[in-house]
Amino acid sequence: MQEYHVEELDSSFTVGDLYLGTIKKLSSGLNAAFVDVGHEKDGFLHYQDLGPNINSLNKFTKDIIAKRANTGRLNNFKLEPEIEKIGKIDKVLAKGAPILVQVVKEPISTKGPRLSCDISIAGRYLVLVPFANSVNISKKITDRAERTRLLRLMSSLKPQNFGVIVRTVAQGREVEELDRDLQNSLDKWETAMQALREAKPRDRVLGEMNRASSILRDMLNESFDSITVDTREAFDEIKHYIHTIAPEKEKIVKLYSGKSKVFEALGLEKQIKSLFGRSVSLPGGGYLIIEHTEALHVIDVNSGNKSNSEEDQEATAISVNREAAKEIARQLRLRDMGGIIVVDFIDMKRAENKKLIYDLMRDEMKFDRSKFTILPLTKFGLMQITRQRVRPEMNVATREVCPTCGGTGTIQASVLVTDVIENNLDYILTRQNERGITVILHPFLHAYFTKGWIRSRQWQWYWKYKTWVKLIQDSSLGLMDFRFLHKTGEEIELSAQVI
Repeated sequence: MQEYHVEELDSSFTVGDLYLGTIKKLSSGLNAAFVDVGHEKDGFLHYQDLGPNINSLNKFTKDIIAKRANTGRLNNFKLEPEIEKIGKIDKVLAKGAPILVQVVKEPISTKGPRLSCDISIAGRYLVLVPFANSVNISKKITDRAERTRLLRLMSSLKPQNFGVIVRTVAQGREVEELDRDLQNSLDKWETAMQALREAKPRDRVLGEMNRASSILRDMLNESFDSITVDTREAFDEIKHYIHTIAPEKEKIVKLYSGKSKVFEALGLEKQIKSLFGRSVSLPGGGYLIIEHTEALHVIDVNSGNKSNSEEDQEATAISVNREAAKEIARQLRLRDMGGIIVVDFIDMKRAENKKLIYDLMRDEMKFDRSKFTILPLTKFGLMQITRQRVRPEMNVATREVCPTCGGTGTIQASVLVTDVIENNLDYILTRQNERGITVILHPFLHAYFTKGWIRSRQWQWYWKYKTWVKLIQDSSLGLMDFRFLHKTGEEIELSAQVI
C-alpha cells in the first residue's frame, strides 16, 4: 500500500473547488484578506495568492454576476493591467466585495481553508489558466524537441486570454488527445461561469471531481493493470471517466462481487491496522516511532533486535537507517503527513554514510506528488523535511475500545462467545424462522466453526436446522464481536435476552 485516501460524505472545501466569497476583513499586518466562503472559519487569502491577473478576474466576475457577460469565453474581454508582485492587499481588494476564489488547502484543525485567486482548471494533460496568455511546459519534460512541439501545438490550440500549463503526462500525446482535454477544461470553466450568474455569496460554483476520479486523473499511466471497485454506482462512474480520458484502459476497471469486504479480500485491512499506529515495524527487525505535535511530526528510528546481527555499530546503523528511509518515504505518502517532519536516524560517524542516507531519502521521495524539501543530516543525526500539506493528515485509529467491555478492562469469559453466537443462531432460525442468513465474525471464530470440514460446527448446524449458514471472516471485528445478516444483506437486530 502506497497511498490511502478517504472521501468524506460532506466533501465541501475540497482542493480545486471554486467559491463565490465575500471579503470580510483586510489585514495589512498579514498582507492578507479573510474571505467568507461558508466555512465556520473564514478562508485565508494572502497577497501572493491573488495572482497577477486579479483585477481581470474581479472585473469579469462582476460582469457575470450583473449578467453583462453571457458566456465564459474571453475572446472579446479586455484584460486589466497585472498587479505588482510586491504590493499591499488593501490597494487591490475592498471589504465587503464579492470575489471568486479557489480552495488550495483544505481546512485543517482550527484553520479555515487557504484560498487563491490564481484560478486553474486541472485536466489530465493540461491545466487551464484563465486571464493568462502564456504556455508553460512541465520541467520534468526534458527533451528539447518534445518541449518545442508541445509549445507550438498548445500556442495554436488555446483560445485567447487563456493560459495553459502542460503536465508531464502530456509527453508524446497526439494533438487529438490534448485538444479533447483542453475542451473538457473549457467546458468546466463555462459551467462554472453559468453557475456564477445565479450564485449567491458562499455558493460553490464549481466542485472538484470526486477523490477517486481526481486520483486517476493525476496518476493513471501504462503501469496500471487493475482498478477494483466495490459498488455498482462507483464502478459505472469510474468506468465512464476512464473511457473519457484513456479508452484503452477501460477494461482494467473491475467490479468486486465477493461476499467479504473488498479490503479484507485484498489483504488491505491488515495493512491499514498495522501501518497507521504509533509504532511501525521494519523488515529487518528495527522499528519507527511516529509522534505528532501541533508544530511538527517527529519520527524516531530504533534498531530493535537488529543490533546484534551486524559486525559493528556503524554497519548496524547504516542497515537500519536504509530500511527506515524507505519506510519513512512511504509513510509520508500513506498518512499524507505535511508541514515540518524531523527524523532522528541512528547516529552514524562517517560523513559518507550520512550522505548515503540523504541521497537515498531523496531517491525514495522523488515519486511523491506533493512538493517537498529535504535537508542533509545535521551534526546530531537529524534530518529535516518539509512537505506540502493541502488536506488534513490521514489518521486511522489503530487502538480500539473493546467492543465487549466498553473499555472497562473486564469481559465475560471469552470461551462463551461461541455459545452466545449459537444461542442467537438458534433463536433466529427457530423462533424467527429466518433462512439464508450470514454471520460475519473474527477469523479465529471462523476457523473454530469451520474446522473439520464435514464434521465442523457449520455442518452440524446444517443437519440440525436444514438450512446452510454462511460464515464470513472479517479481521476488522474484535474477537468477541459478530454480526448476523438477513439474506437481503441487512443486519439482524439481536435480542438482548439471547445475548
